[in-house]
Amino acid sequence: MDYGPFLKSIVDLDPCAVVICNLEHEIIYMNPAAKGRYARRGGERLIGRSLLHCHNADSCQKIERTVDWFLSDREHNRMFTFHDERENKDVYMMALREADGSLIGYYEKHEYRTAETGACYEGIS
Repeated sequence: MDYGPFLKSIVDLDPCAVVICNLEHEIIYMNPAAKGRYARRGGERLIGRSLLHCHNADSCQKIERTVDWFLSDREHNRMFTFHDERENKDVYMMALREADGSLIGYYEKHEYRTAETGACYEGIS
């Protein structure tokens, strides 16, 4: 079975920005939320460009060190990068691996900490 359409749908419908990079730090995919979030910086036009061009020198060094950490052990897959107090979210770098465990890239994951305000199963009867 081809899981590609299912996985793409999960990423595309995620309300959080998802930016996927290969090991050369090239942005290879942005979900719709990421294209909107980073519209001021170029949005969809960032695809194909280096993620390192979007960050300062200190951040670039941390990104490269995290990729090295991912490469050092197949169990190294999630790195907490910062907490954004204004949006009440934590941000992580996440490893992307082949079925054999080899590293093929990484992505940025946002986890919002603000509690849901809607009712459970709101809108269905």
